[in-house]
Amino acid sequence: MSREEAISKAVEATKLVRKLTKDDPSQQATRWSYEFSPECFSDTPVASPNVYADQIEYFSTHITEREKVCISTHCHNDRGCGVAATELGMLAGADRVEGCLFGNGERTGNVDLVTVAMNMYTQGVSPNLDFSDLTSISEIVHRCNKIPIPPRAPYGGELVVSAFSGSHQDAIKKGFAIQNKKQAQGETRWRIPYLPLDPKDIGRDYEAVIRVNSQSGKGGAAWVIMRSLGLDVPRPMQVDFSNTLQKNADALGRELKSEEITKLFKETYNYNNNEHIYVTLLNYEVKKLNPERRALVGQVEINDKVVNIEGYGNGPISSLMDALSNLLNVKLSVQNYSEHSLGSGSATQAASFINLSYIKDNNNHATSNMWGVGVSEDTGDASIKAVFATVNNIIHSGDVLLAE
Repeated sequence: MSREEAISKAVEATKLVRKLTKDDPSQQATRWSYEFSPECFSDTPVASPNVYADQIEYFSTHITEREKVCISTHCHNDRGCGVAATELGMLAGADRVEGCLFGNGERTGNVDLVTVAMNMYTQGVSPNLDFSDLTSISEIVHRCNKIPIPPRAPYGGELVVSAFSGSHQDAIKKGFAIQNKKQAQGETRWRIPYLPLDPKDIGRDYEAVIRVNSQSGKGGAAWVIMRSLGLDVPRPMQVDFSNTLQKNADALGRELKSEEITKLFKETYNYNNNEHIYVTLLNYEVKKLNPERRALVGQVEINDKVVNIEGYGNGPISSLMDALSNLLNVKLSVQNYSEHSLGSGSATQAASFINLSYIKDNNNHATSNMWGVGVSEDTGDASIKAVFATVNNIIHSGDVLLAE
């Protein structure tokens, strides 16, 4: 169709529509608004997004009485460029976007309005569409169209805010830590690696952000423990727990749920000495012998029997290590120790993480290491709980036997 033929066809169609509507005496009670869509110009399936934008810009700057014209984009996704063409078209001067939710439509579908709108939202431009409960919208679209929404569809898919990769999980975990600090200082801008928006903005929660399977790294598990128990697990302990998680995920052949990860963490590290109890501290006292030497005397309970303990060191923990080494007839040493506050205000607690080394085999003097975790309102008590959590864990492993 030539240019002249296109204009003639447009005029002919316009006269016909006006005759049947506005000029019809029986239609005078209706207020009519006429829009002409020049479908004879449809270059989007073959033009690249930048060329499409150039065409819109040229049309916008050369048409007379521009203020009376609404330029709409109506992109399809035949070449996978629907969103890109639409966004460049808007930047070039288009006034309106025509499309479908989640890209429904002919062939490969119309442009996905959810993606276009949320892309605008993440750039600080309101699309004037409410997707705050995107999960419900997805369910309705699925039910009405009888077409499932792909799990990795932008914004609306089940997995869009989920990270399985260890490096991605670690970056997200660190991003949240920095974000929390900035929010405490009044910063409101959302800046988290791999998450272009706050999942809560589309009705999602943080539980789905990091998911753990056999391919996940240490950061994923550390995130789950932070969210569930409030513990900022030290890096060496993250590495150790990651190995345990991967073995369990491989054995199950699936990803692990948050509650499963939390339960496994408590069991693996005898959390707060609640999982395995073989030796219980009844009381103790630390005496200062000189500026560099301390003595610890106390009592523990083993198999319903009270046993006296005594040890020496340069502080409470080293003195306790000496006392327990004497009790168990095995050399215990602190290889790693970490602590941090838990909570805020009057409800603040202390969390302690301790890694003890011990000789597993007296014949070849092979050493092993094991972690434990203690939580208490008192920092000193948290450390003591962490020590006994680890010692009881070692006994539970069978590497160290209690004397009869």
